Amino acid sequence: MNKNSTADFKVKYGPWALVAGASEGLGAAFARALADRGLNLLLLARRLNKLEVLAMELKADYPVEVEVLSVDLSDFDVVKKAVTGFKESFGLLVYNAAFAPIGYMENIDEENLGRIVDVNIRTPLLLTKLMSSAMIANRRGGIVLMSSLAGAQGSPKIATYAASKAFNRILAEGIWKELEKHQIDVLASCAGAISTPGFKKASTGSDAPGTLTAREVAEETLNALGKGPTIIPGFTNKLAHFFMNRIFPRKWAISIMNKNTKDLS
Repeated sequence: MNKNSTADFKVKYGPWALVAGASEGLGAAFARALADRGLNLLLLARRLNKLEVLAMELKADYPVEVEVLSVDLSDFDVVKKAVTGFKESFGLLVYNAAFAPIGYMENIDEENLGRIVDVNIRTPLLLTKLMSSAMIANRRGGIVLMSSLAGAQGSPKIATYAASKAFNRILAEGIWKELEKHQIDVLASCAGAISTPGFKKASTGSDAPGTLTAREVAEETLNALGKGPTIIPGFTNKLAHFFMNRIFPRKWAISIMNKNTKDLS
């Protein structure tokens, strides 16, 4: 990114950004990409030690302020208290946090099914509502919600997670148009497989075709902000999405996803 576009990004979405689910992997990559663009950061996640290490690294590498808060993102009341109690206002929200227990629904208990809804749907929905109110008053801002290619069709063994990601895409597409008149950009990033610690832990095989690094996904997502309601990072993933959702019958797409997810554990 050149200096002029970096400056424009900071004016449009700064001076502070909130990244939810920032302790490692994609969330940490978003934090680093935003710091590189000159934005100060509030990082939210449960694991305080990882947040503190990341904050120290970012402050050493970039001339930005970084604050961290350990919060349970399944508890919106706690998240709301943390955000409203913060001393600065935000021009950008990146909601990366996700809860994704792997298994067939018959083997996932009610508590974990409820937590999927809380972390992946309720908190991003209500946090978007909360933060967009200030953005509307300021007539500028941006919101990034992480979706997934898994949410483009039924995905066995991660069925509820996939459904929650479908929600985020449809939400982002709707409010993209609603908030356009307030000069607020909204984007759903529909990523495929990402080489993160969580993905490597869950996958027993080699990387799937189209697997990207966290940095690649974060950069491509942020570069797409303001250009439309959705982005699918990576050419291979764009091509796969086209065939899965435009060419193949729906039942074929679900069967292909079943083959891709059956070895997750």
